[in-house]
Amino acid sequence: MDSVISLTGRDFVMSVADVTAARSIVVMKDTQDKVVELDRHRTLSVAGEIGDAIQFTEYIQRNVHLYELRSGTPLSTRQIAYFLRGELARFLRQHPYQVNLILGGYDADGGPSLYYVDYLGSLHRMPFTAQGYCAYFILSTLDRLYRPGMTLDEAVSVMHQCLAEVGERFLLQQRKFVWKVTDRDGTRTLPQSADTFM
Repeated sequence: MDSVISLTGRDFVMSVADVTAARSIVVMKDTQDKVVELDRHRTLSVAGEIGDAIQFTEYIQRNVHLYELRSGTPLSTRQIAYFLRGELARFLRQHPYQVNLILGGYDADGGPSLYYVDYLGSLHRMPFTAQGYCAYFILSTLDRLYRPGMTLDEAVSVMHQCLAEVGERFLLQQRKFVWKVTDRDGTRTLPQSADTFM
């Protein structure tokens, strides 16, 4: 039961994800960071089976780093999105990964961008999106509250309203979330990560 939410602002991408690793009715861990830093300016948020999520994100992270070492230039967010899509489509025919992804990044020439990628390899660039069960009702909340060019404070306010909706709608409460922002200075974790939502 994952909750992963991301949106783009004026000059940043914000990603918020729950930190729970659960199977059936058992919570195995409550410190699982589901917003993985691929490099300094890109994050990959993941929802899905925890084993597949860890294995696939590490595979992508290592390949992005390997490409940079071989070529001497980092991949753009768009290039990583197409690589993700291709790898998911290829693995779909061999060893399917049950993961849904949100790729967020900041490029010096293109600014912030956000890509939705599902487990079938469907790819779409979006201003905001969500993955996991929360997407069923958070997308309408984001559609109502999101405005292009939002400031960081406005985005934090929108995310708080989204998480309040998650707390109200879910039978099982998700109390801990990690908040990450990616902008021209890199990726950083916001202090809201310490917040507890009930």
